[in-house]
Amino acid sequence: MTTPSPSHHVFILMGVSGSGKSAVANQVSHQLSTAFLDGDFLHPRSNIMKMADGHPLDDNDRQPWLQALNDAAFAMQRTQAISIIVCSALKKSYRDILRQGNQNLKFIYLKGDFETIESRLKARKGHFFKPQMLVTQFETLQEPGADEPDVLVVDINHSLDEVVAATVATIEEATNKG
Repeated sequence: MTTPSPSHHVFILMGVSGSGKSAVANQVSHQLSTAFLDGDFLHPRSNIMKMADGHPLDDNDRQPWLQALNDAAFAMQRTQAISIIVCSALKKSYRDILRQGNQNLKFIYLKGDFETIESRLKARKGHFFKPQMLVTQFETLQEPGADEPDVLVVDINHSLDEVVAATVATIEEATNKG
Protein backbone atom coordinates (compact mmCIF):
# COMPACT_ATOMS: atom_id res chain seq x y z
CA MET A 1 0.00 0.00 0.00
CA THR A 2 1.23 3.47 -0.85
CA THR A 3 1.75 5.77 2.11
CA PRO A 4 1.39 9.53 1.79
CA SER A 5 4.46 11.45 0.80
CA PRO A 6 5.93 13.49 3.66
CA SER A 7 5.85 16.45 1.29
CA HIS A 8 2.07 16.19 0.80
CA HIS A 9 -0.14 18.29 3.06
CA VAL A 10 -3.83 18.61 3.88
CA PHE A 11 -5.12 21.83 5.39
CA ILE A 12 -8.51 21.95 7.07
CA LEU A 13 -9.96 25.45 7.05
CA MET A 14 -11.89 25.67 10.29
CA GLY A 15 -13.97 28.24 12.12
CA VAL A 16 -17.53 29.22 12.93
CA SER A 17 -20.20 29.75 10.28
CA GLY A 18 -19.63 33.05 8.55
CA SER A 19 -15.85 33.07 9.08
CA GLY A 20 -15.35 32.75 5.32
CA LYS A 21 -14.17 29.15 5.11
CA SER A 22 -15.75 28.35 1.73
CA ALA A 23 -14.91 31.68 0.10
CA VAL A 24 -11.31 31.53 1.30
CA ALA A 25 -10.86 27.86 0.37
CA ASN A 26 -12.27 28.45 -3.10
CA GLN A 27 -9.85 31.29 -3.85
CA VAL A 28 -6.85 29.65 -2.16
CA SER A 29 -7.37 26.37 -4.03
CA HIS A 30 -7.61 28.31 -7.28
CA GLN A 31 -4.42 30.30 -6.57
CA LEU A 32 -2.51 27.17 -5.56
CA SER A 33 -4.09 25.00 -8.30
CA THR A 34 -5.00 22.35 -5.77
CA ALA A 35 -7.85 20.12 -4.62
CA PHE A 36 -10.60 21.55 -2.43
CA LEU A 37 -13.37 19.62 -0.66
CA ASP A 38 -16.32 21.13 1.19
CA GLY A 39 -16.70 18.78 4.13
CA ASP A 40 -20.48 19.23 4.14
CA PHE A 41 -20.62 17.12 0.97
CA LEU A 42 -19.62 14.04 2.99
CA HIS A 43 -22.50 14.15 5.49
CA PRO A 44 -24.37 10.85 5.48
CA ARG A 45 -27.98 10.87 4.31
CA SER A 46 -29.24 10.51 7.90
CA ASN A 47 -27.51 13.78 8.89
CA ILE A 48 -28.86 15.60 5.84
CA MET A 49 -32.39 14.43 6.59
CA LYS A 50 -32.07 15.39 10.27
CA MET A 51 -30.83 18.89 9.40
CA ALA A 52 -33.53 19.28 6.72
CA ASP A 53 -36.12 18.56 9.40
CA GLY A 54 -34.66 21.42 11.45
CA HIS A 55 -32.91 19.30 14.06
CA PRO A 56 -29.33 20.03 15.09
CA LEU A 57 -26.72 17.30 14.83
CA ASP A 58 -25.22 15.88 17.98
CA ASP A 59 -21.76 14.41 18.46
CA ASN A 60 -23.03 10.89 17.66
CA ASP A 61 -24.38 12.16 14.33
CA ARG A 62 -21.06 13.80 13.54
CA GLN A 63 -18.90 10.73 14.30
CA PRO A 64 -19.34 8.92 10.93
CA TRP A 65 -19.07 12.24 9.08
CA LEU A 66 -15.80 13.18 10.78
CA GLN A 67 -14.44 9.68 10.09
CA ALA A 68 -15.37 10.11 6.41
CA LEU A 69 -13.50 13.42 6.38
CA ASN A 70 -10.48 11.75 7.99
CA ASP A 71 -10.56 9.11 5.25
CA ALA A 72 -10.92 11.80 2.57
CA ALA A 73 -7.93 13.70 3.98
CA PHE A 74 -5.85 10.53 3.91
CA ALA A 75 -6.87 9.81 0.32
CA MET A 76 -6.27 13.39 -0.85
CA GLN A 77 -2.76 13.53 0.59
CA ARG A 78 -1.79 10.41 -1.35
CA THR A 79 -2.25 12.17 -4.70
CA GLN A 80 -2.06 15.92 -4.05
CA ALA A 81 0.90 17.95 -2.81
CA ILE A 82 -1.57 20.32 -1.13
CA SER A 83 -5.22 19.65 -0.40
CA ILE A 84 -7.81 21.83 1.31
CA ILE A 85 -10.87 20.69 3.23
CA VAL A 86 -13.52 22.98 4.69
CA CYS A 87 -14.89 21.83 8.06
CA SER A 88 -15.91 23.95 11.03
CA ALA A 89 -14.08 21.55 13.44
CA LEU A 90 -15.38 23.56 16.38
CA LYS A 91 -14.51 21.06 19.13
CA LYS A 92 -11.11 19.64 19.98
CA SER A 93 -12.60 16.13 19.91
CA TYR A 94 -13.65 16.73 16.28
CA ARG A 95 -10.15 17.91 15.38
CA ASP A 96 -8.70 14.84 17.10
CA ILE A 97 -10.79 12.55 14.86
CA LEU A 98 -9.78 14.52 11.76
CA ARG A 99 -6.05 14.39 12.54
CA GLN A 100 -5.97 10.73 13.61
CA GLY A 101 -3.39 8.87 11.51
CA ASN A 102 -2.80 11.91 9.28
CA GLN A 103 0.60 13.32 10.20
CA ASN A 104 0.52 15.62 7.16
CA LEU A 105 -2.67 17.37 8.26
CA LYS A 106 -2.84 20.87 9.69
CA PHE A 107 -5.71 23.17 10.54
CA ILE A 108 -6.02 26.81 9.56
CA TYR A 109 -8.30 28.51 12.04
CA LEU A 110 -10.06 31.45 10.42
CA LYS A 111 -10.41 33.43 13.61
CA GLY A 112 -12.79 36.32 14.01
CA ASP A 113 -14.81 37.90 16.76
CA PHE A 114 -18.59 37.67 17.09
CA GLU A 115 -19.24 41.24 15.91
CA THR A 116 -17.15 40.90 12.74
CA ILE A 117 -18.78 37.63 11.74
CA GLU A 118 -22.27 38.82 12.68
CA SER A 119 -21.92 41.90 10.44
CA ARG A 120 -20.73 39.73 7.54
CA LEU A 121 -23.59 37.29 7.93
CA LYS A 122 -26.10 40.13 8.03
CA ALA A 123 -24.62 41.55 4.82
CA ARG A 124 -24.92 38.30 2.84
CA LYS A 125 -27.28 38.60 -0.08
CA GLY A 126 -30.04 36.02 -0.25
CA HIS A 127 -29.10 34.56 3.13
CA PHE A 128 -31.51 34.61 6.04
CA PHE A 129 -29.39 35.33 9.08
CA LYS A 130 -30.40 33.67 12.34
CA PRO A 131 -28.48 35.35 15.19
CA GLN A 132 -29.02 32.37 17.52
CA MET A 133 -27.11 30.12 15.12
CA LEU A 134 -23.99 32.26 15.48
CA VAL A 135 -24.40 32.38 19.27
CA THR A 136 -24.57 28.57 19.28
CA GLN A 137 -21.48 28.33 17.06
CA PHE A 138 -19.44 30.48 19.46
CA GLU A 139 -20.78 28.53 22.48
CA THR A 140 -19.67 25.27 20.82
CA LEU A 141 -16.27 26.57 19.67
CA GLN A 142 -13.34 25.23 21.66
CA GLU A 143 -10.57 27.53 20.52
CA PRO A 144 -7.35 25.71 19.75
CA GLY A 145 -4.62 26.27 22.29
CA ALA A 146 -0.94 25.52 22.75
CA ASP A 147 -1.77 21.81 23.06
CA GLU A 148 -2.68 21.82 19.35
CA PRO A 149 0.51 22.92 17.58
CA ASP A 150 -0.90 21.78 14.21
CA VAL A 151 -3.44 24.62 14.26
CA LEU A 152 -2.33 27.75 12.44
CA VAL A 153 -4.32 30.97 12.90
CA VAL A 154 -5.39 33.49 10.27
CA ASP A 155 -7.12 36.66 11.49
CA ILE A 156 -10.22 37.31 9.36
CA ASN A 157 -10.62 40.94 10.43
CA HIS A 158 -9.41 42.02 6.98
CA SER A 159 -10.74 42.06 3.42
CA LEU A 160 -11.32 38.73 1.70
CA ASP A 161 -8.30 39.32 -0.55
CA GLU A 162 -6.08 39.96 2.49
CA VAL A 163 -7.40 36.85 4.29
CA VAL A 164 -6.79 34.76 1.15
CA ALA A 165 -3.24 36.15 0.85
CA ALA A 166 -2.56 35.42 4.54
CA THR A 167 -3.94 31.88 4.13
CA VAL A 168 -1.78 31.23 1.05
CA ALA A 169 1.28 32.55 2.93
CA THR A 170 0.44 30.31 5.93
CA ILE A 171 0.13 27.25 3.68
CA GLU A 172 3.36 28.05 1.84
CA GLU A 173 5.24 28.55 5.11
CA ALA A 174 3.89 25.28 6.55
CA THR A 175 4.68 23.26 3.42
CA ASN A 176 8.21 24.65 3.22
CA LYS A 177 8.88 23.36 6.73
CA GLY A 178 8.32 19.85 5.46
